[in-house]
Amino acid sequence: MQALFILNAAPYGSELTHNGLRLAGALARREHNAVRVYLMGDAVGAAKSGQKLPEGQPSLQTIIERVAAAAQGNVGVCAGCMDARALQDSELIDGTHRGTLEELADWSEWADKIFVF
Repeated sequence: MQALFILNAAPYGSELTHNGLRLAGALARREHNAVRVYLMGDAVGAAKSGQKLPEGQPSLQTIIERVAAAAQGNVGVCAGCMDARALQDSELIDGTHRGTLEELADWSEWADKIFVF
């Protein structure tokens, strides 16, 4: 299966982004699947490296790094959404990259299934 995950929710305050990343990781670890993840809207905040979290809070950085490794680096972060939130390329978690709407369109055509969180 070729699966695209489009995540929109803020990284903290709800579990949508966390759960979307967990499912993306679980599917990406299976040999017969190819997974791509695109963060947009408030979800781009999940791609900022070096976040300090309260004890017991899940580390989205760790989850994203694992997903990026399993998805062979196919984790895009919306450039316009990054700019609106003053998120710089140098602040992105390893394995993620500044994405474009054209990339998202290409990935949408590529995908057999699209999951939106």
